[in-house]
Amino acid sequence: MALSAATIKVGDTHSEVLVEDLKRTQLVQYAGASGDYNPVHTDEKFVTEIAGYPTVFAHGMLTMGMTGTLLTNYVGDARLTKYGVRFVNQVWPGDTLTGTAEVTAVREQDGEHLVDLSITTVNQDDVAVLTGTATARIDP
Repeated sequence: MALSAATIKVGDTHSEVLVEDLKRTQLVQYAGASGDYNPVHTDEKFVTEIAGYPTVFAHGMLTMGMTGTLLTNYVGDARLTKYGVRFVNQVWPGDTLTGTAEVTAVREQDGEHLVDLSITTVNQDDVAVLTGTATARIDP
């Protein structure tokens, strides 16, 4: 059932576990799908010996994509009109990520009913790894 301006209100939230125990394989698969072969995401020797990180870490866009799935699960397919994020901490192999969208406004603009959302994705330690906003069309 699609969201409705008549039933949704400011402060409503929707949360989902986006991934449990993120695997290195998922990082390599995302590198292949996106064409982003930056070695900080896939090359353990490079990342520890040259870049100085403890291990490889996830692509920001992988985290954004998983969080985007949370949004479309909540508002429905083909309803997002705006989606922007900031990557605030790294995502490591083994992390479990949970995303939450909170309604910040329900409004009408140019004849369309819209919902504005504040988005936060956190890891298993409740540390934010992504923050952002989104807007979606909703039913009257």
